[in-house]
Amino acid sequence: MPRAGLTTDRLVAAAADLADEAGYENVTLSALARRFGVRDASLYAHVRGLRDLRTRMALLAGGEMIDRIAAAVAGRTGKEALAAFAGAYREYALTHPGRYTATQIRLDRSLVTDSPAMRRTAEVTYGLLRAYGLDEPDLTDAVRLLRSTFHGYCALESSGAFGDPRDHEASWNRAIDALHITLENWPREPAG
Repeated sequence: MPRAGLTTDRLVAAAADLADEAGYENVTLSALARRFGVRDASLYAHVRGLRDLRTRMALLAGGEMIDRIAAAVAGRTGKEALAAFAGAYREYALTHPGRYTATQIRLDRSLVTDSPAMRRTAEVTYGLLRAYGLDEPDLTDAVRLLRSTFHGYCALESSGAFGDPRDHEASWNRAIDALHITLENWPREPAG
């Protein structure tokens, strides 16, 4: 019988909070059970195990992140939209490090297809890139470029790996400038 007040949504939200506070790798069923003052076994009425919990965290965080990105991008196009997208991405990654880490796990394809948040992520991201005149397979390549650039920058910044005294914001803005120029001048594959 599920403990009164304990729900899947509350567990996932608490796990996401724990990830931000203590690190994604420290989210365990035992740690979460301690937060609620219950035994580990009580959690299995709400999640199938740690993998299920982490998948749900990824979907929660992905939804939160795309909501912020979509709000930032709304009504913007071109470089302004790209900068807003990138800024919201970076802000979420730096202020919610555990949640952000959860967004980087590989999800089962059917979960991505069935998730409204993941569909919205594709819509917003592809919408941004279509405004640059990109179609497949260039869309996929451009998504990978943006994601790897944003993720790499955020990972290095959050770990303190930028040792040079140059302002991080100035470097970030130059990266966005370079991405915008790249997207505007995307190399097209010759027609078959």
